Amino acid sequence: MTTTKLWNRNFNLVILASTMGTIGGIAGGFALAFLVFDETGSTLASALILAIQLLPFLFIPIVIAPIMDRLPRKTFLVMGDIANSFLIFGMGLWLLFFDFSYIGYLALSLLLACLGSVDELAFTSIYPELIPKGAEQKGYAVSSMLYPVLTVIMTPFAAVLLDTFGVAWILIAQGGLSLLAAITESFIRLDETERHHSEPYSLKAWGSDIREAVQYLKKERGLLGLYEYMAVSNGVTCAYSPLLIAFFRTFPGFTAAMYAAFSVVEFIGRSIGSALQYRIKIPDKKKFGFVFFVYQTYSAMDMCLLWLPYPLMLVNRGICGFLGSNSAIIRNAAVQRYIPERLRSRVNAFEGVLVTAGCSAFSLVMGFLGEILDYRWCITIGGTFTLLAGFVLILVRQKEVRRLYEPDISEGTGN
Repeated sequence: MTTTKLWNRNFNLVILASTMGTIGGIAGGFALAFLVFDETGSTLASALILAIQLLPFLFIPIVIAPIMDRLPRKTFLVMGDIANSFLIFGMGLWLLFFDFSYIGYLALSLLLACLGSVDELAFTSIYPELIPKGAEQKGYAVSSMLYPVLTVIMTPFAAVLLDTFGVAWILIAQGGLSLLAAITESFIRLDETERHHSEPYSLKAWGSDIREAVQYLKKERGLLGLYEYMAVSNGVTCAYSPLLIAFFRTFPGFTAAMYAAFSVVEFIGRSIGSALQYRIKIPDKKKFGFVFFVYQTYSAMDMCLLWLPYPLMLVNRGICGFLGSNSAIIRNAAVQRYIPERLRSRVNAFEGVLVTAGCSAFSLVMGFLGEILDYRWCITIGGTFTLLAGFVLILVRQKEVRRLYEPDISEGTGN
């Protein structure tokens, strides 16, 4: 059996661009998370920032996806990164000469999130086209490995940069890296000539495109169930972030450096899991059982996370990182292979909207709970809810969800 070559020109370029963007995003995100909490001292204020940043992901992907399925996706990707670079650079310059403004940061976060929603959809939709056919699992293993590996490297480094240079210079550097990523993406060679539609795109055509995607999802009960579960699990996980920052900032005996190490261990686990997926292929018939096991184990580990001594917290996160990356790679490769290419942007947009709605809702709920309950109980409640959602949304629809992972029993995906 011949092995498909993964590392061709296009794949090298997209990974290089992603690396530069991710390095800047990790450092900038780390610095801003602590800046917001230090300035406000409130988990609810931090959660509100997160909810505002997620708001555009609720409607912009749905609006733009039908257009993206008709026009070259590479243009959306490159121009989005260019615009993002100028805004981030401008934010850094502002903080260099003026004081932090919570209201101003809310407004700029909203604008950046609008650009980010388009950029994320463009990347999700174009990435499968840049992976050589037959190398999908390896391709998603690489992209899944990228963020945790860079987080392991950049999180401790970001803590040092934050103390040494401050937030402003970190954001200026992030803007420069985003611009370099856009330049790199512009060299990708992808034939999208059939997407250059010369006829005007009407509101009627947009509505027809949306209806086509909705009808597809109505027939795909397993895919819909999986998306609903991801909205719950990702939403709860997203809501943990301000609570964990508050816990490590305020609980006796814990520090920001311990939080950085806490995150690093989880991403080391993710890196190892991604590397394993790059080398080992799990048989299709075992994928559903493995993925469901991961979902329930992850939830159970979350439930007990903050009640453990710190060394066991690290072990907990390392195991979750390892299992989580394995399930994510298997899911992404299977789902993107399953979705018809002509519908990819629209279906991915629907998933993005569901996940964003979950993140927004759970961030506000958990932020509110963080004001009245012990942070440890908040995490336990979130893990319990996710555990129950796995049974209701995945196990109950087991037959339909299994088709996503086992192509031999798929019934007409339209590919």
